[in-house]
Amino acid sequence: MVSYLGAACRSWLPASLPLSIALLVASPQAPAHAQATPSEQQAAVTTTSPDAIKEREQELEAAREQQRKATELQEKLKADIAAIGQDRSKLNQQLIDIAGQVRGVETRIADAEARLQPLDGREREIRASLDSRRAEIVEVLAALQRAGRRTPPALLVRPEDALQSLRTAMLLGAVVPELRGRAEKLATDLGELVALRKTISTERDALAQDRDKLREDQTRLTALVDERQRQQAAAEKDMEAEGTRAIALSKQVGDLQGLIAKMEQDLKSAAKAAATANLQGAPATVNGKPNLDAFKNPARSSPAVAFASARGLFSYPVNGTKIRDFGGSDGAGGLQKGISLAAKAGAQVTTPCDGWVVYAGPFRSYGQLLILNAGGGYHVLIAGMERISVNIGQFVLTGEPVATMGSTSQVASILATNASQPVLYVEFRKDGTPIDPGPWWAANEGEKVRG
Repeated sequence: MVSYLGAACRSWLPASLPLSIALLVASPQAPAHAQATPSEQQAAVTTTSPDAIKEREQELEAAREQQRKATELQEKLKADIAAIGQDRSKLNQQLIDIAGQVRGVETRIADAEARLQPLDGREREIRASLDSRRAEIVEVLAALQRAGRRTPPALLVRPEDALQSLRTAMLLGAVVPELRGRAEKLATDLGELVALRKTISTERDALAQDRDKLREDQTRLTALVDERQRQQAAAEKDMEAEGTRAIALSKQVGDLQGLIAKMEQDLKSAAKAAATANLQGAPATVNGKPNLDAFKNPARSSPAVAFASARGLFSYPVNGTKIRDFGGSDGAGGLQKGISLAAKAGAQVTTPCDGWVVYAGPFRSYGQLLILNAGGGYHVLIAGMERISVNIGQFVLTGEPVATMGSTSQVASILATNASQPVLYVEFRKDGTPIDPGPWWAANEGEKVRG
C-alpha cells in the first residue's frame, strides 16, 4: 500500500519540490544507495541525449531572440536621438525622465527582493518540517486510503490535490479524532506551502520583468548620456584638456576646500561656471516660497530655485540606505562632514539640485569626486562613484544622471565604514564650510522635486 502511495505521489511532485511532501518519493523497492549498472548508465545517456539537444536548441533560439530585440532597441534609440537633434531641452527632459524610471525600477527591485527574503525563509522552514515527518505523512495518507476503502483519487497529481483530498476526508468525518488532528496539521502545512509557492512565483515573475526593463532603460540612458556629452564636447572643444589639467591641479592640493578654490581660480571652465553661478543671483520666489514650476523647464541654464530656499525639496542622489549621518563619528576619531549611503552595485546617480560642474574626476581617498557649484556660495560634493558621465563646466539639472556606482566601495574606509556594498558620500558646503544637509532632504516621496 505504501509503495502504491509512493508511486501516486511521485507523479504530482514537481521537480522544484524535492521536499518531503516528497513524502512518498522514497520507495522501499528503490533504496537511495542503489547503483546503476554500466548498461543502465549507457541507456540513460542514450535516452536523455535528445532532450539535451532540444535544450541547447531552445537556448540558442532564446539568444537569437535577445539579439534581435537588442538590435531593434538600438535602431529605435538612433531614431529617437536623431529626432532630438540639437534641441537641448528635449535631451535634458529625456535624460531626467529615463533616469527617474531607472531609479524607480531600482526601488521596485529592492522592494521585491526584501519581500522575497522572508518568504523564501518560511518556505525552507515548511520544507524542513515536512521532511522530518516523512514517515508520519505516509502513515496518515495510508490511513486515509484504508478509511475510504478505495485507492487514492485519479486526480491526485499535485500538492493542491493532496491538500484537497485531506480536507474532503476531514469534512466527511472519514477519520478518527486522533488521525483527524494529524491530518489537519498536515493540511495546514500543505496549504501554507501552496500559498507561499504561488506568492513567490508571482514575486519572482515581477522581479524578472523589472530586471528586463532596467536593462532596457539603462541601455537607453547610456545612449542619451553619450549624445549629451557629444553635444557638450562640440560646444567645448578643449574639454578633454580641461579634464586632464583638473586632475593635475587636484594633486597639488591637500583638502576639498583647497580643491574648490584651485578649480574655480585656475581652471577656465570651472572659473567660468563659478562666475556664472555668482552672476545669476537668487531665483525669484512666489509669495516668499520657491517657484516649483521653474523645475518644469528643461531648457533652463541657471538654478530653478535658490539653494538656500530649497530646503525639504531634494531627494538622495542614489537609491540607498543611510549608514552614517552628518556630525556622527567617522570611525577615526573625527566627525562625519556629510552623509554616507550604501547603494546597489551599478546604481544610477543623479543630481539632487541644479548646479555647475566645477570638478569631475578622482581625488585622493574620495574615489571619483563630483563637485557642483549650486550658486549663493553653496557647493555639493558627491563621491564614491565608479564612473562620472559629466564634464567640468556643464550645467546640470535636478534629477539628471551624472554617474554610476561600481560593484565595490570606492571611497576610503573612513567614509565607507565596513560596508560590503558600494557607498556614496554626499557633502553640502556653504562658503567652504561643511553644513548639515538634513534640512534639504524631502521628508517623503511626494515632496521631492525631480526636474
